[in-house]
Amino acid sequence: MKINIRTWFRENYNRVINSIAFYPAIIALLFLILSSLSIAFDFSEEGKQIKYRLHWLRLKDPSTARSIIASIAAGIISLTVFSFSMVMIVLSQTASQMSNRILDKLIGSRFQQVVLGIYVGTIVYALFLLSTIRNVDSGVHIPALSTYLLIGLTICDIFLFIYFLHYITQSVKYDVIIRRIYEETLSALESSCHAGIVEEGKIPIATKSVILTAKSGVYEGFSSRVLLELCDRENCAISILHPQGTFLMEGIPLANVDSCLSQASNKDFQNEFYIHQSESIKENFFYGCRQLTEVGIKALSPGINDPGTAIQVMRALFELYSFRICHTPKEYIRNRENEVRIIKKELSFEEVFDTTLLPIWDYGKNDRMICNELKRLLDQMMLLAPNMRISKLLLEVNRAMDAAR
Repeated sequence: MKINIRTWFRENYNRVINSIAFYPAIIALLFLILSSLSIAFDFSEEGKQIKYRLHWLRLKDPSTARSIIASIAAGIISLTVFSFSMVMIVLSQTASQMSNRILDKLIGSRFQQVVLGIYVGTIVYALFLLSTIRNVDSGVHIPALSTYLLIGLTICDIFLFIYFLHYITQSVKYDVIIRRIYEETLSALESSCHAGIVEEGKIPIATKSVILTAKSGVYEGFSSRVLLELCDRENCAISILHPQGTFLMEGIPLANVDSCLSQASNKDFQNEFYIHQSESIKENFFYGCRQLTEVGIKALSPGINDPGTAIQVMRALFELYSFRICHTPKEYIRNRENEVRIIKKELSFEEVFDTTLLPIWDYGKNDRMICNELKRLLDQMMLLAPNMRISKLLLEVNRAMDAAR
């Protein structure tokens, strides 16, 4: 039961954290707390003394305070609607010209969520403040300090809106989106691939148990720490049959185990594999490479015909290739006694190269700009190739390209 709870939390944590409503909800709650504190200070003895000494901070007419707060609330609501209507229009245009898969990069922008949260928080602050105004004879009991604080927040919102317009116009540029995907993919590569000597060959294991997929979805990895603990507990080694990013149907063999597992132990192993309906670059760098490929292919489609964007995509891909050929994913995970417990299935450089670059070549081989740029990139990559196997691959691609021109 404990593992089931952890599995449920793991599957829903990223969904909640990456939701467009998460940060706005947190910020709106903070603004609600701020309004409570400011109103409490306004009606405290210290607040009354400040308003008594500084006459310009007093609002003697409750209707004036109501008008100010109501106008601000209505204005910020209109500002919020306009800002994010514009965002939705820009996102729709960008997705139609690049790829639907990049929408998560744009919608999930933390800055956009923070701006939305500040707008919503200001509205919450204004409405809560509006409910505290009463018809009294003395202006001291009107939350004047909180009202002036609201005016200050509104001025900040206006400047934030100006910067938000600049941010939106910059963030939807093709080169910015491509660079963002590249940086996220490179970060995933750096966390999963390491420099050093590659362990040659596969360690064979005698298959005595098979772990099947619990549901259909994309295999996104596993919990290394917990899986190692399970392997040590069962005194077994596990060999994973599929690389990350593979779509698997329910009941498909996912891993082989060299020990006979009970039904409960098999279920424990099964719960530690991540199988989701969507993919993530953080969990699988290959998905980032595929996203770049999709952007490049879409740019070369007859309806768009933008070889310049495809060239930017190829440059980003070759930067990733240059890192990948010198760093390899860790295929074996060992316990503290240096025993191999987990054998991973990883994509080779050749598979990554063929799957992500050649589709762009298929679409752009008749474009002189694409051919010339690809020729220059291949020549540079051959200088970085760490072994004859990769050099031979690049040389074959180079010759095939020359023959097709």
